[in-house]
Amino acid sequence: MAPLITSSMNKPSSFLCCVDFINPPTPPFFSWPWPSSSLIRGQGVVTLHGSSRLKFSPTLQNSHLTLLGLPLSKRRGLFQCNVLQATHDSDSGISLFSLFLEMGISKKVTEALLDNHPALKLSPFESIRAQIHGLQNLGINGHVLFRLVKKRPDVLIAKEIDSLVCFLSRDLKGMIEPAQLARLLIATDTIFLSGFEGKVCLLLDFGIPKERLAHVLNNVNLTKALCLKSSEEIERMVAFLNRFGGVELILGRPAILNFDLDSQLIPRIEFLLNLSGGDEVATTTVLRKLPFILAYTVDHYTNHVEFLRSYAGLTNEEIFKIILVYPSLFSASQKRKLLPRIYFLKQCGFSSNDIFKLLIKAPLFLSLSFEENLAYKLALLIKIGYEHRTKELALAMGSVCRTSCKNMQEVISLFLNYGLTYEEILAMGKKHPQVLQYNHKSMKQKLDYLTEEMGCEVREMLAFPAFLGYGFDGRIKHRFEAKGKFLGEGLSINRLFSMSTARFSKKHEKKLSVTKSR
Repeated sequence: MAPLITSSMNKPSSFLCCVDFINPPTPPFFSWPWPSSSLIRGQGVVTLHGSSRLKFSPTLQNSHLTLLGLPLSKRRGLFQCNVLQATHDSDSGISLFSLFLEMGISKKVTEALLDNHPALKLSPFESIRAQIHGLQNLGINGHVLFRLVKKRPDVLIAKEIDSLVCFLSRDLKGMIEPAQLARLLIATDTIFLSGFEGKVCLLLDFGIPKERLAHVLNNVNLTKALCLKSSEEIERMVAFLNRFGGVELILGRPAILNFDLDSQLIPRIEFLLNLSGGDEVATTTVLRKLPFILAYTVDHYTNHVEFLRSYAGLTNEEIFKIILVYPSLFSASQKRKLLPRIYFLKQCGFSSNDIFKLLIKAPLFLSLSFEENLAYKLALLIKIGYEHRTKELALAMGSVCRTSCKNMQEVISLFLNYGLTYEEILAMGKKHPQVLQYNHKSMKQKLDYLTEEMGCEVREMLAFPAFLGYGFDGRIKHRFEAKGKFLGEGLSINRLFSMSTARFSKKHEKKLSVTKSR
């Protein structure tokens, strides 16, 4: 039988070949019009000049005996099918080259993708193109899309991705940021994406407002928070969190959903609950003030609490009261901040009770930078006249923690401009430590009113520096104007402004009634 290889060019997208393997041709005769071509015998491969390699069935190389046992028509049919499949792959590959090139993916990278993921060539081209368009409609374009396809080309053919894209386009269009979506698709095996829609709906069912859903979804690790957790695990987590603020807690710190319930959330919240003496309301207050506190481990909590117990001499109850007003206590480094600050207070003669009282009023003392904040304020206090290692200095340091270095400097300059000396400023500071933390603009308004409208000497304030802490319109101006109607009554500044609102109102009404009766 004559060796034969024939081709049919009726269809531009495919060709038909038949080979007789009984008497393999040497050399082969080619009937198609390409300039040069060759057949690698024994390997079942046809190489066309300027084209791709066309592979026979993998069984052809070592299965000549099986082929010889088949009827001629079947042998020809088998080779015919293999070449047609190779042609389909070649056409699909060429189309993908063009499509990927439009996305900015080079020929070299595309070749590597197709070699490493042959399923791409076997998938319908239109399906892949539709998947890409779906991702682009969600905002995944340009470099983000290029990076996604390069890292996870299987997203172009996975059925789970198609379902996810449909849900996002239909119900969450524009809610999830493209970069966040890309992170989800890169980090998550497609098998874990199938329940995404139901888990998002669970969040809505548990009370997350739809208008805040985007905030939650864009601030969690979607893989950890939703995809790798079952619906039952999410339900358990939300049910547990409902005891401590639930929805408000999640909205305040969506990343809480990233944590594992049994190994992370429960142990951490139970530690705080035990420290509070079992007070769920107080524990909830702490968590709502600083949801980020749940990012710290139980070991971290334990080290801080043990340090305050052993070195500062505080009890669990006192420590929790400080945490209640300042949950960021756990953010302060034990070595760089807690240790030197407590040491300073002890050097100033503070007892454990004194330390507790100062930290309740000025917990920022534990967190502020020494070089950029406390050192500057300490220098100003020493300049005024405070002495080293005294309780007065420590109390003043606690008070000025609530103001900026610039405002503190402005306050001192204001007093000096009104004629007060450093000694008088020091005396006021010892009598009323908060005086150095008041806003300098507000203080100027009050001092101007004191001297110009009320006709008082500025030094009258030395006996009652708390005057500078009262509200101007609601207390100082209002009471002084009301006092003008009390003819013949000489009230001191202290008595006029320190009087309770109820007592002042009663006294005012009494005087008004007496005046009207006359």
